[in-house]
Amino acid sequence: MKGNNPPVVFLNGYQLVCAGSSFSGTFGIADQVLAANGISSAFFDNCSVAGKPSIEDLGKAFGTFLSGLRYTDGSKVPVVDVIGHSMGGLILRAYLSGKQTGGAVFQPPAAPVIRKAIFLATPHFGSGLGLIFGSDTQSQELASGSQFLFDLGTWNQGTDDLRGVDALALAGNAGSEVMTGFDDGVVALSSASIGFVQPGRTRVVPYCHTSADGILIALGLCSSGSKPIAQITSATQDIAVALVSFLTGTSAWQSVGTEAEQDKFLSVDGGLIVTARTADDSPLALSGVKAASPALTKNLNIQNSAVAYTDLFPAGAITLTAGNASNSVTLPSADYGAITVKPGPKIARVFPAAAAVFPLSVAADEIVSVYGTLLAAGTAPATSLPLPTQLSDAQVLVNSIPVPLFYASPTQINALIPATVSGLVTLTVKNGSGQNTVNVLIEAAVPTLFAQNSAGTGPASALDATNRPVSSSNPLRAGAYVELFATGLGSVVPTVTVGGMNCAVSFAGAAPGFAGLDQINCLLPANLTGAAVPVVVQAGSRTSNSVTLPIVP
Repeated sequence: MKGNNPPVVFLNGYQLVCAGSSFSGTFGIADQVLAANGISSAFFDNCSVAGKPSIEDLGKAFGTFLSGLRYTDGSKVPVVDVIGHSMGGLILRAYLSGKQTGGAVFQPPAAPVIRKAIFLATPHFGSGLGLIFGSDTQSQELASGSQFLFDLGTWNQGTDDLRGVDALALAGNAGSEVMTGFDDGVVALSSASIGFVQPGRTRVVPYCHTSADGILIALGLCSSGSKPIAQITSATQDIAVALVSFLTGTSAWQSVGTEAEQDKFLSVDGGLIVTARTADDSPLALSGVKAASPALTKNLNIQNSAVAYTDLFPAGAITLTAGNASNSVTLPSADYGAITVKPGPKIARVFPAAAAVFPLSVAADEIVSVYGTLLAAGTAPATSLPLPTQLSDAQVLVNSIPVPLFYASPTQINALIPATVSGLVTLTVKNGSGQNTVNVLIEAAVPTLFAQNSAGTGPASALDATNRPVSSSNPLRAGAYVELFATGLGSVVPTVTVGGMNCAVSFAGAAPGFAGLDQINCLLPANLTGAAVPVVVQAGSRTSNSVTLPIVP
């Protein structure tokens, strides 16, 4: 069935005994509720993949399932929404990141076919019960402090941005695994939160993790009479209302439950999952990790020698110490912080130089700004051409190859991404005190417009037809040409809108004599004026930051 909304694929969670797995056993009549709203659905039962394989292998199987999904008329389904319960949400994340079995190796799909995702009680950072109900690979990966969860949570620039998928999480608090009101009997609120992607997208609801034939109630992990979070019994149930609302683009989901940031626990606390590395970025075996804040000092739990974790830690400025290394970080509330402790250089984020972007990716032949700490011994701009591959004592390497640098300082390095790379690459900052490597996703185009400030907002960095800088004292004329400056256009032909109207592009490409800098010449609409008219560039699937132009009649 085709309609105004794409079909929904449901993914169920961990099944202790696959013989009893069924759609209704997890989701009740959710498919019927969606159908009544014109939304068709399909079910990916992880038990259909024999042998209880790793979550990574289930992610691959899910990708194969999506590629074979067809409408009843035989045409291919181009895009879907996803609802995942518990481990089902991790299967989705494994697919989006392309996580491979056996380490921090990722092969993300070039074009994921997911529009929206709803996570129902997904243990994004594990469950304390992960190893209690099973001893298979899935149980080990679901356990708090597993290497799988740390790797999945840090696959792209030290985080997981879900590839920009529009997401909502529903987290239950009808359990008492840790303390009353902090979990759903299996998963803590902080683990079920998607604050690591976006604030305001996690709702806390009074539900248990699952019915599990009453086993959670029998064990005292959920209160008597509590309802399973994914089991839809009627269209008027608040969970059903949230699902339909979010998928169809209404605001009713915002009234279901409580926003995580307003929850009595999540408003003040967060969780931590931590690894440690040496100055040269080699893994460091953990014998102990300590977190210290003005309100609390705590030794973290260590499930193995590689990953430490804790929950209910006061949000705010904290110091993490592992071995001889200490790092000061800020722990957000309503979230888990996935953090690597190490001496020497440490990369925090890699953005296009013109502006920060979401989702986290850059383009080939784009100027980027690498932000972090101890990136270089001193401050040094490039002063001659060709651009050097070392400034101060710092180098930036992409897939182990040194790249040209524009500027280096202890907290920022501006570099040029090679024109020949694509997909997921490694980016390394290396200097006299060590090195640090993160994964960076390269897309065909990630356009960003340069502004007159460094934030990528406000007045554009632009020239008029006489090559004079555009400003409030030298505004553009309606119907005249403007030269905009950007980076990250790649080889994609862009479109430009000014005040929501088309600005006909006469030229778009590399600015002569400037590595990584793009120039766009376009003709302003004849009837458009304003002191700060917004300008946006679209290239491929990505939309740029918005800057402004002054335009007079």
